[in-house]
Amino acid sequence: MTAIPGKTQRGDGGQTLRGASVAAGGMMTLSGALSILMGVSGIAQDSLLATPSDYAYWFDLTSWGVLHLVVGLVLIITGLGVLADKNWGRGGGAAVAAISLITQFMFVPHYPAWSIPMMTLDLLILFALTRFYVDTSG
Repeated sequence: MTAIPGKTQRGDGGQTLRGASVAAGGMMTLSGALSILMGVSGIAQDSLLATPSDYAYWFDLTSWGVLHLVVGLVLIITGLGVLADKNWGRGGGAAVAAISLITQFMFVPHYPAWSIPMMTLDLLILFALTRFYVDTSG
């Protein structure tokens, strides 16, 4: 049997990037790209999205589109920061993933088939970014 390492060796010396951070960075860039697509759809007033009138968090579709577009861009930026192993990447990524989770929750009445999987993805990102690695090798 072969062992799967818990960290990936970087080419710039002794620094390592943990497997969970690589997964989180990849999921953040994916979530960001999907949020941008949803934002463009909302800005274009696509008929795919419903507009309930008696919803507590009611915004027009253009506002939702701009919100998703901005959150998507910030998710991609922080996802690339996590992948580049920047100091601000993990904390900023966790904050942006939490904001994305809240906005997706508020967006559920408009398009639940989209929001619920995106909320799951945001929860996975939060889990991967907030766990810590204890080196027991020596």
